[in-house]
Amino acid sequence: MVSACVLVRTSHGKFEEVVERIRQVKAVKRVFPVLGRYDVVADVECAGIKDLGEAVLRISRLAGVVFTETLVEVQR
Repeated sequence: MVSACVLVRTSHGKFEEVVERIRQVKAVKRVFPVLGRYDVVADVECAGIKDLGEAVLRISRLAGVVFTETLVEVQR
């Protein structure tokens, strides 16, 4: 299992719409708006790194998403 946080910057005033669109992505376990450099954070869990990549690409292509940054959990 691979876990990651996807930090999302949205178009001005579009964060609510983006939250609803991200919520529809199967791998997303939790999504919420935030204050700061990013507008939305999504917690994602996938079976492997390939699935994670597909989920992040799906999020990054949603209408209203300007760019994303993905923070992958470190396995120790």
